[in-house]
Amino acid sequence: MNIRILCFGRLRDIVAPEIQAELTPSATVADLWLSLRGQYPALAPYDGAIAIAVNQSFASPTTPLSPGDEVALLPPVSGGLPEPVPPKTEPTLPLSSAHARLQRDPIDSAALIAQLKEGEDGAVCLFDGIVRNYTRNRRTLYLDYDSYPAMAVSEMEKLAAEALSRFAVRDLRIVHRVGRVEICESSVLIVVASAHRAAAFDACRWIIDSLKKRVPVWKKEFFEDGAIWADGEPFPSGISV
Repeated sequence: MNIRILCFGRLRDIVAPEIQAELTPSATVADLWLSLRGQYPALAPYDGAIAIAVNQSFASPTTPLSPGDEVALLPPVSGGLPEPVPPKTEPTLPLSSAHARLQRDPIDSAALIAQLKEGEDGAVCLFDGIVRNYTRNRRTLYLDYDSYPAMAVSEMEKLAAEALSRFAVRDLRIVHRVGRVEICESSVLIVVASAHRAAAFDACRWIIDSLKKRVPVWKKEFFEDGAIWADGEPFPSGISV
């Protein structure tokens, strides 16, 4: 059977942005990974460190594959390449769900807060992740974010739904930039509205910490003397191969 494979972040350099693979009808995610490891020896250091998504949902090593599946190889998030995703794999941006948004344009935090606030709210907690001008003892020029767009929005929406069920908050929004982001610009914005400040603080912290582990967005840091990928945090247990 034929499988379509999308590669993101560092893995694009090793493999390609997109390839096709022929597998036996009973193949699993683990079988696919072993096949790719044989074809591309440079993938060996990523054993146990990457996640694989099947049709835009995280998969386990035992997940069975079907003809025509879209499989994505995802290195730890928060690192990436500046090249745009091929048009047929990236929906037109901005891309939104009920509580989440992925966009190329600068984020208007004031407008987002104004839209979210209601009379019953006693607190609005904001996390504004901005690009700083100095990292790793080097002057940063800008960042460039890459993503698996539809899955990124889907995972942010799942985080929003989980936060709304776990914390006593009324509503929230999660917005993430892709593409080039300049110094002092926002790369990610989280706004949480609630009756009481403690719940808003707790939810906001939990969302950004979880986003950095689960949402397929990668960045590359550009310096005066070169560029490197930001190291991502390990994926949650159960979804890495």
